Amino acid sequence: MKAYIVGVGMTKFEKPESRDWQYWDMVKEAGGAALADAGVEYGQVQQVPVGYCFQASTAGQRGVYELGLSGVPVYNVNNNCATGATALMMARQFVEGGIADCVLALGFEKMKRGSLGSEGGGDFATSPVARHYGVMAAAHGFEMTPPTAQIFGNAAREHMERYGTTEAQLAAVGAKNHRHSVNNPYAQFQDPYTVDEILAAKTVHRPLTKLQCSPTSDGAAAAVVVSERFVVQHGLWGKAVEIAGQAMTTDTEESFASGSCIDVVGRPMSRDAARQAYEMSGLGIEDVDVVELHDCFSVNELLTYEALGMCPDGGSGKLVESGGTTYGGRWVVNPSGGLISKGHPLGATGLAQAAELTWQLRGQAGARQVAGARVGLAHNIGLGGAAVVTLLRKNQES
Repeated sequence: MKAYIVGVGMTKFEKPESRDWQYWDMVKEAGGAALADAGVEYGQVQQVPVGYCFQASTAGQRGVYELGLSGVPVYNVNNNCATGATALMMARQFVEGGIADCVLALGFEKMKRGSLGSEGGGDFATSPVARHYGVMAAAHGFEMTPPTAQIFGNAAREHMERYGTTEAQLAAVGAKNHRHSVNNPYAQFQDPYTVDEILAAKTVHRPLTKLQCSPTSDGAAAAVVVSERFVVQHGLWGKAVEIAGQAMTTDTEESFASGSCIDVVGRPMSRDAARQAYEMSGLGIEDVDVVELHDCFSVNELLTYEALGMCPDGGSGKLVESGGTTYGGRWVVNPSGGLISKGHPLGATGLAQAAELTWQLRGQAGARQVAGARVGLAHNIGLGGAAVVTLLRKNQES
């Protein structure tokens, strides 16, 4: 049984504490927008997976109660930075498995200002990512810089040493994504920067500067996922976008065996998830027009190009430098501005990617529109570890 996205919605992503709202206000705004987009009433929803990382257990219920009190199951989902895509994957599985015809996937986050700590807090001895940081420390030591920036910054150093990638190529990722976000009213930042300005920004962990790092953010996003039967019954073909393929992978021995930060931050996971999603959909990277990927740091965009098969290992710096991943190039990557400029409220990020791709495939992305887009790919990853790759296809009847 096929699954389709028929409605999406999101809040503007904002700097924490810049708006007087609670997480349930975010859920009401994003979830209400997705339901309205689909033309679906909350009473028609049969299952609700809700993703978040920094609230207490059953916060999903508290948020969903603002949409209705129908008594349907609500599932609280936490998969670090891949939480939003995990909620979307659960929604797809409910539909494809015949458990439900209409599912609302939600994700939100209300964060604190400042750099993200050890992926959920706590000391490193008991952290779920202690093994990952242990690999980094063995190869590079441990410095007094934000730990997530440190592990990705060290992956960038390895990429530079191994393949000759330059700091300017890393900065080109940030320049591209900040430039894209100028046209996104949902983005936390909408200012363009040159490569030189990005290189001159404050260093967070060498070689990464502040303008190459995703900010902490408040925000929510949602998607209504339904069966083909529901689409037919309610005449929704004009809104429907098919979830053509989707896969989640977690760490394997390959993540840790090499002692490389490139592997421990998830390139092997992403590669395997992409392979499975391609096989499920019958599509390949050559069929994709537009990509929303997890650029938590500029280097992760480069690593993901390689994992998705957009270029050989080591070729990603030249790919972004060539203009191959922006308008006029082979793919448009992160037309929303990506995590670097749109923002990164952890639980919402994967669903915001799905929202952007849905708008792109419907031709509703305004000044961000990728001409003729028919296939979109979303990539959402979290340390500790989960990688989700989703292929969305424009419905042939729309």
